[in-house]
Amino acid sequence: MYDEIEAVLNQYVRPLLATHGGNMEVISFEDGIVRFRLTGQCAGCAAADLTSEELINEELVNRIPAVKQAVMVTDVSPELISQAREMLRRRHA
Repeated sequence: MYDEIEAVLNQYVRPLLATHGGNMEVISFEDGIVRFRLTGQCAGCAAADLTSEELINEELVNRIPAVKQAVMVTDVSPELISQAREMLRRRHA
């Protein structure tokens, strides 16, 4: 199932996210629910809720019958923590 989800994301979702400097990662798929995190410039974007509802959820639900819903996880990604640490290191160097 992950291969099918990734194929849909690679074809229909990630190219659009990339135009804004962003990407996404699938965290899990269980009981018809895909949990994902936005990354890059899309992480923390004011339009992230709209992106997840209108783009990601719609594409996955409409293209993969086993997917009932796509839910954005809004915790801080390891990538974002690493970026923040690097900025702090540069500032104090």
